[in-house]
Amino acid sequence: MRVVLVSLCCAALLVGCVRSGANVTPKGAVAAAQPVGGLSASIAPEVNAFRAANGKAPLAADARLARAAQAHASDMARKGYFNHTGKDGSSVGDRVKRQGYGFCFVAENIAQGQSGATQALAGWQKSEGHRKNLLSGNAIHFGMAEANGYWVMVLGKTGC
Repeated sequence: MRVVLVSLCCAALLVGCVRSGANVTPKGAVAAAQPVGGLSASIAPEVNAFRAANGKAPLAADARLARAAQAHASDMARKGYFNHTGKDGSSVGDRVKRQGYGFCFVAENIAQGQSGATQALAGWQKSEGHRKNLLSGNAIHFGMAEANGYWVMVLGKTGC
């Protein structure tokens, strides 16, 4: 079972990313971090309405996942890259473990250049792999963050 979940996790990481046409982040610039859970809490109704419309249970915002998302968004903005693998070689699993989130399922969506959280979410809803992550029946928690136009959503489940 664990091998299947790890495989799903890896597949989720390989689904790609959503970029807008604009390059909004000058290399080295970083926006102030969102309050932990702030963005997650504000976008939760839209995330959960999308899941409900597709027959899925709601997700709870999780501060640990929000911190992992914020760390990755800030790192990408600060260092001028766009990838699921951190410049330190970290995976989403590594980043959530650093925040104290023990998981049996984890997935990550990233986007760049959208003007707001709603636009990032809309892009993910239209992308097959990102949509699969958003609608995963394995996910029970999520966290979302932004730094200078870099958007990260981490979805997870503990206690499997």
